[in-house]
Order: sequence, then C-alpha cells, then structure tokens
Amino acid sequence: MPEPLLYSIQYKKRASLLMKGGMRVRIRKGDPFFVVNPKSFLFGDKLLKLAHAANKLARQYEVTVLFTGPQTELANIVAECPDLIVTAQHMDSVELGDAMGYVLADSLCYIGVKAVVLNHADNPLTIGEIEKTIVRAKDAGLQTIVCADTVKEAQAIAMLAPDVILAEPTELIGQNQKSDRIYVEATIEKIKEVNPSILVEQGAGIRTEADVAELFRLGADGVGVTSGIVKAADPVDMMEKMIRAAAQYKEVRRGK
Repeated sequence: MPEPLLYSIQYKKRASLLMKGGMRVRIRKGDPFFVVNPKSFLFGDKLLKLAHAANKLARQYEVTVLFTGPQTELANIVAECPDLIVTAQHMDSVELGDAMGYVLADSLCYIGVKAVVLNHADNPLTIGEIEKTIVRAKDAGLQTIVCADTVKEAQAIAMLAPDVILAEPTELIGQNQKSDRIYVEATIEKIKEVNPSILVEQGAGIRTEADVAELFRLGADGVGVTSGIVKAADPVDMMEKMIRAAAQYKEVRRGK
C-alpha cells in the first residue's frame, strides 16, 4: 500500500476514535458558538490552564466552544480537553509530499484538530489560496473559519463556501472598540445573501460579556475573543462571563 494512502487511513481511524470519546466535533447551525483565540499570547502550562477552564465551562454551560492555539500546542489541548473544538490558527493547501515548512491538513486531523482559521489579518492569503485551502481542509475533514475585513471581502469569500466567516475590521483588532451595528448587520446580511448556510462570527474589540450579548442579539452565529480574555484582570472569570452570555442567548434562540 502506498505510504500516503496508509497514512491517510491511519489518521482517519484516529479521528474516529477521538469522536467516540465524546468530543464536540462540529460547529452546528442554529447553535451559538464562542471562540477563545489566545493567538500567541500564551503557550505551555499557561495556555493549557486556560484551555482546561474553557473545557469545563463548555461542559457546564453546554455551549459550543472553539479554542485556538499555536500549532505546537494543539495536540496537548486535544488530549486534555475533550469538550472543546480545538482549532488551528492556520494551515496550508499543500498535499502530502516534499513540501517543507508548511502546516499540513493531514497532520492536524491526525492529532484531533477539528477546525482551522484562515486569512487572519496577521496571516493573509490571496483569494486563490483561500479557495485551495478551503478545499484541502474540507477533504481532510476540517471545518473552515475564514476571516474577512470588509463587507465586499466577506461577500467574495462567501462564494467559496467556508463553514464560517469571521467578520472583523482589521483596524479594530486588539482595540477597545467593537464593530458597530451597521457593519455587523451588513456583513451578516450580505454573507447570507450569497450562501445562507454559512455561519457568521463577529470579532475585534470585544471586551465584556455585554459586547458578546449585543453581537448575538444583532444576529451573529458566533463570537470570538482574544484581548478581552487574555488581557483581562482575571481571564478565566471574564471567559466565564462571556460564555454565560452565549449560553443565555442560546436559550433565547430556542425560545425558552
């Protein structure tokens, strides 16, 4: 049996075993989700401590929680946090072969990663590369979260049918100001016009649980936070408040 085919079979078997362990493996339409994105602020024990807390909160509040981390940290998070959708911060479109220095979709799947962020402002891609990488990710079984700066960029990316589009104005990333109502409603409307099955996440400048609640109220399917958590006086406490806000909106959406 050719080595690439054997390797593919092995990681698919491993992914199957991970799913049997009860991991939340998919972002589900109609179920609000929350993304904890520490970027490169944390690593090692500090990152794992935050992941453990997020895992506990995901279980406690029954909220779908995605958790990103540097590539070298992901296997540890997968192994210890079964209630998180562990998410890579980037991957490349390369196939198994002689490419060097790239992030391979197959290796992410092998360690149990379930989703990947693409085209973040810190690691932008051309529209052609976004398309190739979405296809590669889907072939490997990874859900895709593709970042968009403007309404027009969001519309263009929607044509490529990712699972999620993260709408966040680049100038607001890491700032104390979140997207305004006009931007939030326009990105949701225009993305859904192109492809109503795409979920829309809102990010950038989110600092409090009130910000999270407002974005869900305006129609976001998911909300993602970095600085609002990792730079908070008590990151775990703030993360809990934000996840609780997502849980409360989940109940509202279900009409309870």
